[in-house]
Amino acid sequence: MKEYITSEFVGRGHPDKLADLISDSILTHCLATDKDSRVACETMVKDDYVVLGGEVTTKADLSETAVRIVVTEALESIGYHYTPRIINILNKQSPDIALGTNDEIGGAGDQGIMFGFACNETPEYMGLEYALARRILRRLESNGAEDLGPDMKSQVTSVYDEESDTKKIHRVLVSIQHTEDKTIEKLREYVGKNVDQILEEMGLEKDDDYELLVNPTGRFVVGGPFGDSGVTGRKIVVDQYGENARVGGGAFSGKDPTKVDRSAAYMCRFLAKNIVASGIADVCEIEISYAIGIAKPLSFNIIIDNEYVDLDKLKEIIMNRYDLTPKGIIKFLDLKNVDYREVCKRGHYGIQCDDFSWEKIDNEFIKELEEEFKYDN
Repeated sequence: MKEYITSEFVGRGHPDKLADLISDSILTHCLATDKDSRVACETMVKDDYVVLGGEVTTKADLSETAVRIVVTEALESIGYHYTPRIINILNKQSPDIALGTNDEIGGAGDQGIMFGFACNETPEYMGLEYALARRILRRLESNGAEDLGPDMKSQVTSVYDEESDTKKIHRVLVSIQHTEDKTIEKLREYVGKNVDQILEEMGLEKDDDYELLVNPTGRFVVGGPFGDSGVTGRKIVVDQYGENARVGGGAFSGKDPTKVDRSAAYMCRFLAKNIVASGIADVCEIEISYAIGIAKPLSFNIIIDNEYVDLDKLKEIIMNRYDLTPKGIIKFLDLKNVDYREVCKRGHYGIQCDDFSWEKIDNEFIKELEEEFKYDN
């Protein structure tokens, strides 16, 4: 029996990711001045318009001039050089929400369900298809070809053969913005060369029916917000784990860490990654839920592929070691001192970087898991 698995990734210049970046740029700007900023910034981009909406309570400068600088720098950082027309309808956070998230209570900024995932298929502890789709775009972005634009997407399909227990690459799809004079033949040759290099680096094989699709319509000159509108939070599957895991309903970008949509999701990723890194499971999914104004999680569940591990004991170890309240997570992961622009640009998970605290390996935690469950594998 053969199983086909597909995941996608989008480039920094995709209009939805551009909207995410602008929202995270506003957030990072606020936190740089006021660590206690409350930010829920939504962005819509279309043509040269940038519409900012949401709720922000901060001591940071959000004057017309300051906002214009933040937005323009975000655009230019990914290759869009035009003067934006900005419509700013940001207001202060509702006092009803603030009642539950102030320092005395420290409750969650909203209700919600968050998931964390990790597997040992790749060094990033991410699913193979997702990791490959991202590596392809990162390679194309970093090459800096002058005849390519910043708007691009990738999609990878693998085929798993249960009988031989092997996984091969079945299809790679890349849509990439280009200049008028770039022929589709040259573009396909260029993309194909880079894809082949990455497959070789990752030790991956193509299946007998492998297919590379590049700009299937034959043309992708008009891109970014001039080709499509973009909205913050519209790529929540891309921002998380692709096809490999469930995702909660909340987006990340533009939200300060009192919003558990972001902070608790990052903590779930930290826990899942460390559980897999310990060797007690090949695959792990963490599920956690919160209620607005309440600090402690309402539910906490763990799914792993090792039936011999006592999940109640595993939960007990985690609860004794880590504070899963919003305040506890923010402190542990140092989430008030993150440059969220870089998180948005590079991807939220699977980045080997000291600045992404939720991706770090906790050797003491791993040691405890190894000692507790050393006979359960």
